[in-house]
Amino acid sequence: MSDSGFSASQNQASTLHLPPGPWATVLDCLCEHFRAISREQWLDRIARGRVLDSSGTPIPLDFSYKEGLRIHYFREVPDEKPIPVQEKILYADEHLVVADKPHFLPVTPSGEYVEQTLLRRLIRRLDNPSLVPLHRIDRHTAGLVLFSVNPQSRSAYQQLFPTRQIEKFYEAIAPALPGVTFPLVHKSRLVDGEPFFRMQEGPGVSNTETAVEVREKNGDLWRYGLFPVTGKKHQLRVHMTALGASICNDPFYPQVIKDAEDDYANPLKLLAQGVRFIDPVSGVERRFNSEITLAW
Repeated sequence: MSDSGFSASQNQASTLHLPPGPWATVLDCLCEHFRAISREQWLDRIARGRVLDSSGTPIPLDFSYKEGLRIHYFREVPDEKPIPVQEKILYADEHLVVADKPHFLPVTPSGEYVEQTLLRRLIRRLDNPSLVPLHRIDRHTAGLVLFSVNPQSRSAYQQLFPTRQIEKFYEAIAPALPGVTFPLVHKSRLVDGEPFFRMQEGPGVSNTETAVEVREKNGDLWRYGLFPVTGKKHQLRVHMTALGASICNDPFYPQVIKDAEDDYANPLKLLAQGVRFIDPVSGVERRFNSEITLAW
């Protein structure tokens, strides 16, 4: 998404650069470009100030069309289904917010989820539209998510992740692997899989690395500690499957469970349990731990 110069559009709205066409108004262009959304819906959104120009100002109904014009619009999902889980703020200061995300709650708006996301909930709770997540975890995964509060210090915190200056600790419950020697390090090359939302291991130089240890044994299920060196999409889920122990209640691995509905009593047994890093602003070592526990 483009930097619009105002925080609300960066964090809550989507951006469209108007395509070439014969339209007289932005309204006409939006109706043609997004045919699944009725003209009445766009009229209503514009009337409520939910469509903005590049400076963040709500547009009028007769706002003239111009090719390449940058428009910000707030996505809305009619009758968005509530997600009956509650996030918890573990830490907050003028630079950083650390939240405990429950299973099934997305971090950011996507698809059918807009208001029912961790980001939008925290923006409302803290009354701060400048919040930006510093990283992501899957909707099915629970645990820690860090947010930048202050645009002035944001880049310093963002750089912790690509430069691997932050240690991340995960926990998972999965089938026992009595024939495997632990601890171990699993490396592989992750590539796009099928369907489009899955990942898979492929040939070539590895681009992912995870250290794995066994923390507790409970019959046919073991509790594993997972320490990702890299942070690819679905990395831990794919690596555990490759070892022969897909994480319990995973709807995507080893096979996609078709038409699976969220089962709040049986979530994916994967938890982003802890992080440790040197704070780039204060220079103090930070260690945060999730208060969520994975039940057998």
